[in-house]
Amino acid sequence: MSLAHLLLRHAQLTPDRAAIFSGTELYATYGHWAARSAALAQRLQTAGLVPGDRVVLFMRNHPRYLEILWAAWWAGLVVVPVNAKLHVREVEWIIDNAQARWAFVTQDVAPGPLAGLEHQIDVETSVADSLLAPSVSANAGIAAMAPVLRQADDLAWLFYTSGTTGRPKGVMLTQRNLMTMGLTYFVDVDTVWPTDAIVYGAPMSHGAGIYAIPHLMAGARHVVPASGGVDPAELFALGRALGPLSTFAAPTIVKRLVDHAEATGLHPEDAAQSFKTIVYGGAPMYGADIARALRVMGPRFVQIYGQGETPMVGTALSRAQLSDTGHPRYRERSASVGVAQTPVHLRVADTNGVDLPVGDIGEVLIKGDSVMAGYWRNPDATAAAIRDGWLFTGDVGCLDADGFLTLKDRSKDLIISGGSNIYPREVEEVLLTASGVIEVAVVGAPDPEWGEVVVAFVVAQADSNVNAESLDQHCLEHIARFKRPKHYVLVDSLPKNNYGKVLKTELRNRLAENQNASTA
Repeated sequence: MSLAHLLLRHAQLTPDRAAIFSGTELYATYGHWAARSAALAQRLQTAGLVPGDRVVLFMRNHPRYLEILWAAWWAGLVVVPVNAKLHVREVEWIIDNAQARWAFVTQDVAPGPLAGLEHQIDVETSVADSLLAPSVSANAGIAAMAPVLRQADDLAWLFYTSGTTGRPKGVMLTQRNLMTMGLTYFVDVDTVWPTDAIVYGAPMSHGAGIYAIPHLMAGARHVVPASGGVDPAELFALGRALGPLSTFAAPTIVKRLVDHAEATGLHPEDAAQSFKTIVYGGAPMYGADIARALRVMGPRFVQIYGQGETPMVGTALSRAQLSDTGHPRYRERSASVGVAQTPVHLRVADTNGVDLPVGDIGEVLIKGDSVMAGYWRNPDATAAAIRDGWLFTGDVGCLDADGFLTLKDRSKDLIISGGSNIYPREVEEVLLTASGVIEVAVVGAPDPEWGEVVVAFVVAQADSNVNAESLDQHCLEHIARFKRPKHYVLVDSLPKNNYGKVLKTELRNRLAENQNASTA
């Protein structure tokens, strides 16, 4: 089993099929892609890299990302994708922890040498050109070196978590994990045809890049925007030029696309010319936001829930389920993350790992062939996360009688006030329906009387009349009194990590600093 054989298969069957685009320009056919990856793989082996060695990709989104990714797998290596927004010191820590030997970079994110490497290659230099250049014709270049055969449990992708509460952990993803994810896409997420195209706006080091696998399985096209990122106008234009696109996006990116469509007066039929499918996940998508997205852009959304530890595979809320507004439980379903994807079992359990009844809230557990092999060089963390084959996700939620999972929060975000459990997401959902509110994050603050009290950080429209009194009245009209925030903090923006997730730890730290300052 080898992910490299996915590329070899299409290069042999349809070498002249368009494969990679840089903007609207054809960058590589499947034959060219495979020949370049094979050539680089051979040169990596000649340089002394052996199967299982780690290679870092610290790059902005770039057409060569795909070539280097598959070259590494062609040579039997393990890819360490690093988000281009990380600080150099963070990257060097990952290099050291992963014991990586080589790194491929773009100069804009790595202008100088990174410590701890044998070689660092800027992918936009003549050195990279020569490493990727086939020494013979494309088809002969493919045949010159067969992909290194790997076993199902051999590592392929070493993904470092965002590390919001400490040093990141290296998630060990195997050939089996990624093959499972790729095949599951067709069953639970979306169909893919050779004429389809996936666009990489979100970082290719994360979920967007992983979704290259199912689209390669189908022989589809791969589009890297000229900007290398998310420019809504650019993405809509690319879709009109190349045909409706599929993409993976965090909810923050979805919001930007919807904002653009609404601001430019696009109708759902217009949006359909640019986007076939938008898969969203990685952070909560609130009910008000997905309702607006469907209204503005039409039925082209699918939600997935997974973690780096079970990449892109956990649950899915399909396009049909999101569009079934006549269902008697549509409101509850549209606020859920869907049902378990085909290759995994899912349950909700108490602190002892015992299953809870339908409707009861507990920790989400997942088991299946998508679940990671463990954390790199961290057996204690592995033992804590995986017990009897079950991944303890740290996410809190509940199942309904039909198997739909509704997430409440991360277990660390639960607020216990006066002995009652309060789930921040429930309060956030309500506040987002208040007029003038753009974004909300709810956290708990220590309180000598109640243990914790609810605090809401609110981003409001510039021309709105949002204030604490109006927000409090809105909450009183929609949720139990004990759940409403004790304090409302109006802010210009919410702190987020490189993947668009709100950093609630930072918000709690702000509250603690303010409290310390007031008592000093």
